[in-house]
Order: sequence, then structure tokens, then C-alpha cells
Amino acid sequence: MTIAVYPGTFDPITNGHLDIVTRAARLFDRITIGIYEKSDKHLVFTTEERMDLVRRAVANLPNVEVKSFSGLTVDFAKQEKAQVMIRGLRMNADFEKEFEMAMMNRKLALDLDLLCLMASQEYQFLSSSLLKEVARLGGNISDLVPEHVAEALRKKVYDKM
Repeated sequence: MTIAVYPGTFDPITNGHLDIVTRAARLFDRITIGIYEKSDKHLVFTTEERMDLVRRAVANLPNVEVKSFSGLTVDFAKQEKAQVMIRGLRMNADFEKEFEMAMMNRKLALDLDLLCLMASQEYQFLSSSLLKEVARLGGNISDLVPEHVAEALRKKVYDKM
């Protein structure tokens, strides 16, 4: 059985993330989406909220589960008995950051391979940070996230106004 982890903050999960996990689900027997609990990023959603949003978004993928973690991603991958870590790549800047992380992860866990999937063209520009900014400013995000995520983000944004 080939097991993969797809780690991230997913604050919130976007259609770009879903594109990556849907494609990866065809390649692996099991995927665990790892939601990083503590981040240097300004998080809009709690860990529990992010887990719920992701679970609802991947409910149609029977070989995908969602768990939270803290600490090193390679330790989470070992805990899950994963052989592969999945990452999505958008542009050159993503490659440099992911390459640097991959080298450190390789140093920490020799038996964990990295699989980078190129984001589909329609999601090359999409990031959770940019999405949150557009939502805060009242822009239309309906084609960038699942409907339940758009609704949750609208509630969070309007509650803070």
C-alpha cells in the first residue's frame, strides 16, 4: 500500500488544493491531508474549522482522510507511515521554496520522497492569502473555493467588520 501525506495550513482550502489532492488520490492508495495546527501565518480559521472545511471538500474521495498535526512534517509523515509527501507547485517562487524544504526533509527523513504536482493553469495565481484578501475586500471568490468554504469565509470576514 502506497501512502502519501499532503501537508499545509489550508486556511482555507481552495480549488487549487482540491485539484492537487484529487489528482494525487488517483496515484496513491491512501492520502492523509495534514493540517498544520500552529503557523506563523495569520490564520482566519481554527484548526477544527479548517479540518471540517477540508473534510467536507474531500468527502467524495474515499481514500483521503484529514488529520491535524504539530511539529515536523516529516514526523507526521512517519506517524502516518507515508512514503511520499505531496506538494503543489504554482510558479518559480514555489519551486525555490519547495526545493529548499525538500532538501531539509530529505536530510531528516531519507525514506520520504517528495512528489510535486504542477497546479492546473486556472489555479496558477491562487493562494489562500490572496483569496482571504479578495474576500476581505468584498470580491467574488465563488469559483475559487467550494461553496461551503466561500460561505464560511464570508461569515468570518463580515463578523470582523
